Amino acid sequence: MDYSLIGKKIKELRKIVGLTQGELADGICTQALISRIEKGDIYPSATALYQISKKLGVDVNYFFEIGTTPRLDYIQEVERQLKKLRVKLKFEELMEMVKIEEKNPIFIKDNENLQLLLWHKGIYKFEVEKQRETAISTFYKAFHLTYNRKKALSEREMEILLSIGALEFSGGNYDRSFEIYRQVKEGLSTNTSLNDKSIKTRLLYNIARVLTRLGKYRESIEHCEEAIKWCLEEEHLYGLGQLHYQIGYNYELEECYNKALDYINKSRMIFEMLKDDKYLSYLIKKKEEILIKQEMQPS
Repeated sequence: MDYSLIGKKIKELRKIVGLTQGELADGICTQALISRIEKGDIYPSATALYQISKKLGVDVNYFFEIGTTPRLDYIQEVERQLKKLRVKLKFEELMEMVKIEEKNPIFIKDNENLQLLLWHKGIYKFEVEKQRETAISTFYKAFHLTYNRKKALSEREMEILLSIGALEFSGGNYDRSFEIYRQVKEGLSTNTSLNDKSIKTRLLYNIARVLTRLGKYRESIEHCEEAIKWCLEEEHLYGLGQLHYQIGYNYELEECYNKALDYINKSRMIFEMLKDDKYLSYLIKKKEEILIKQEMQPS
């Protein structure tokens, strides 16, 4: 793909406004990266392209009017950046990016692209503004932009439904949450080639959490075990720590404390291996709680 025209336009505008490569790069990327972009060696990320356009005093859409700009690459890069911010819980930056792209014709004039923005706007509404009902409404609006009951669910539609189910769960609407997850499970049954293997892991884990709240501990454990098997078969570690914890929690509720401790320890080991510290303090506390319960348990 020829990226040279984009680079030439950036170089041309940079010289017009009187910036060096280093000055243009400041706060965005390295001078070396600007040099490679201008030479046409690489294409700037969605975030970098917006920041560059802002510094050069033009709207980001200026670059889409050039004609040879790889729009699909840009859309995929926006999606990648939003996912990265979502995973890292950087919701303010995520919403800033959504607002930027809401002015971009290639997003607002295409339902699938607009869906991506609405979904993330809903995430922000809940995570930052704490507006559960508004978030759910936004999710449904995003979902119905592309949903067709005569077609199989797309991966993004499944992810949006998982988001809705999670909010229903957090609001204590377990039956409603379970029904939404059932819909995703049906969608998965017709989709044999997932690009994002974590969708199935998240689904099984979320179902397990609902079953635990409904007091169906055995069924919850079975769903966790199915998810762990899936992770191992597909060779991905996403969710393994949470799944082992959930099994341990079920055993704790069944007062099977030895088994509970075994799975809590496995969960802790996985998080330590992944260098994910945000759960470790909780797991240490949970282990102490179980040990106390074990000591108080009649022999």
